[in-house]
Amino acid sequence: MLRAIAMAALILAQPVHAADDWEKVKSYSVEKKNEAMAYGRKLVRDTDREIKELDRKASKASGEAKANFQSDMKELKAKRKQASQKLDEMGKASSGAWDDAKNGFADAYKDLQDSYHKAVKKLK
Repeated sequence: MLRAIAMAALILAQPVHAADDWEKVKSYSVEKKNEAMAYGRKLVRDTDREIKELDRKASKASGEAKANFQSDMKELKAKRKQASQKLDEMGKASSGAWDDAKNGFADAYKDLQDSYHKAVKKLK
């Protein structure tokens, strides 16, 4: 029971943290491109772990809940792919395209996090 409460508290606290994450990405200058890329890769890896945990928990669902979750997972995978593509674009961006590229990744990451939190709420 305590573990469930701790997990719920962690999940509920993450939207604020996620907002800080994509705002932090937007703050990187082109001179800090390598740091921005490392941070972006970390964000995507962390989200992958969250999605795997969500998938594990949802695999116990049945009926309509399972069908809804499968739809949410399809959306999450599409958003994850988009975030990864935007991260790749950020890595290849010239100094002139840097701001657009980093904002593109930050926005894609925000969309991914929003979809993740929407799926989490449905599982409760």
